[in-house]
Amino acid sequence: MSGIAHDLSHRLADRAEAVCRHYLSNGRREGRYWLVGDIRNTPGRSLFVRLQASAKGPAGKWTDAATGEHGDLLDVIRGSRGLTDFADVANEARTFLNLRHPEPEPSTLRRRVVPAPAGHVEAARRLFAMSQPLAGTLAETYLRRRGITLLHGTGNLRFHPRCYYKPGDGPSETWPAMIAAVTDLTGRITGIHRTWLAPDGSDKAPVDAPRKAMGDLLGSTVRIGVPDSVMAAGEGIETMLSLRQVLPNMAMAPALSAAHLAAILFPPALRRLYIVRDNDPAGDAARDMPMERANAEGIEAICLSPTLGNFNEDLQRLGMDALRACVRLQLAPEDVLRFMSLPR
Repeated sequence: MSGIAHDLSHRLADRAEAVCRHYLSNGRREGRYWLVGDIRNTPGRSLFVRLQASAKGPAGKWTDAATGEHGDLLDVIRGSRGLTDFADVANEARTFLNLRHPEPEPSTLRRRVVPAPAGHVEAARRLFAMSQPLAGTLAETYLRRRGITLLHGTGNLRFHPRCYYKPGDGPSETWPAMIAAVTDLTGRITGIHRTWLAPDGSDKAPVDAPRKAMGDLLGSTVRIGVPDSVMAAGEGIETMLSLRQVLPNMAMAPALSAAHLAAILFPPALRRLYIVRDNDPAGDAARDMPMERANAEGIEAICLSPTLGNFNEDLQRLGMDALRACVRLQLAPEDVLRFMSLPR
C-alpha cells in the first residue's frame, strides 16, 4: 500500500462507523461490526466491517463471508461509489474526511492494531454459520441425484440458498451452494468448501469453477463420521459419500484435492487408513504421499481404487452391487464384517 493510501486508510479507520453510515447506508451496526450485503451497499448481512480495533484485527477491515473477499475502507468507497481509478477513490476519501464528524473515543485510538487473521478463516466460519442443515434442501437433492442417499453424520455439510460467486473479473452472482466445513483434528473449523448448484439441484451450477475452497486447509479435511482406529480419506466429497453408501459406519475424510490429501493429519487412534484414489495421474500422486507418511507412523495404509474414474462414477453407472463387490475385494477381511453393508 502506498504512503497516501496507508494514510487515508488509517484516517478512515479512525472514523469507521461514520464511513459505514455514509457509504454503506443499507447496513446497520451490530455490536462491534457494521453488517451489509457487500461493498456495493447491497442490503444484507454477508459483509462485516470491524468498527473498533481488537485482538481480531484493526478497525476498518472488512470480510465478505459469502465471497471471501476482504479489504479496507478505501475499498468500501471504491465499491459503493463504483470508482475504478485510485485518484478518484483518494479524492472521494479526502472529501469525506474534510466533513465534520465526532472524533472517536480516545480508548479506541489507543488500542493496539494487529494484523487480520490469515486465510479467511473467520469468513469461512461465518458463512458456515449462516448456512442451513442439509435435510430437505437443494444440496440434498443434488447428492441424491448422484446416487448418494445415506446422509447420517453429515453435520459438516450444509446449504446456502444464495452464495456469492465471482466469475473472474465480472460482477458477483448468487447461486445455491452446498457448504462443507473443513475442520482440524479437534473439530475446529479452519475453512469451508463451496459447491455451487443449479437452481433445481440437478447438477453443479453452469459456472467456470463450481467448486472453491477458502480458509486454512492444510492438514484439515471435511470430516464425515467419527474416526477411531479405521478411516478412509480421499479427494472429493461426492466420491467419499459414494464409498460410504457401502461402508456406512466407516469415518470418511474428503481432503478436497490431491495436494491436500497428501498432507492430511492422522487422528491419534488411527491404525488403518484406506486411501481412496481417483483413476488419473493426480490420484496416483495423491496416493503415494499419505501412504508413505502413514507407514512411517505405524499406520497400515491400503489403497482403494474404483473401476471407473472415481467411486461416484461407479455408483451412478455400475450400481450399488458392483460398487460393493469392487470395494469388498480391497478391504481387510475384518473390515468387511465390521463396516460393509449387506445387500438388500
